[in-house]
Amino acid sequence: MTEFQKYIQRYLDLIPSENWLEELKRTEEKTVGIYSKLSEEQSLFAYAEGKWTLKELLLHLSDTERVFQYRILAFARGDKNELPGFDEENYAKNSYANERILNSLIEEYQSVRKSSQILLETLNPSALKNTGAANGNEISVEIIGKLIVGHNVHHLNIIEERYLPGL
Repeated sequence: MTEFQKYIQRYLDLIPSENWLEELKRTEEKTVGIYSKLSEEQSLFAYAEGKWTLKELLLHLSDTERVFQYRILAFARGDKNELPGFDEENYAKNSYANERILNSLIEEYQSVRKSSQILLETLNPSALKNTGAANGNEISVEIIGKLIVGHNVHHLNIIEERYLPGL
């Protein structure tokens, strides 16, 4: 198993069921449920120095999902161009998430997730097997879709283990 395969496997192993398309909906509900209970002040909480605030983390989920959506679209449509990676730390630093109203970040997350659901649910099943290269690694459309779920679950776990106890 390559380092890249090990890296993504840690996210895939977090998907609670085989029905990853249904898990898209469940992780959205859980994420929105947690964030909807936060005050503006709580949403600015970071569990340690140098860690993202809850607002930054939520926008990170939206940003990452958008990157994954583009990869899904490109590979599903047969684009053979290699796609670049992205620097999540730089994205977060330049997101200005902490200057936004929490509800606007929740609405954005929900819109991005709805877009992912529509894209993935309307693909021809054969397109899920299409592959392409992103950040120097070959990956399938289906695996990218599953990564959306696993990445979200990963951050939900961090929220529950490190953020919520500190609030």
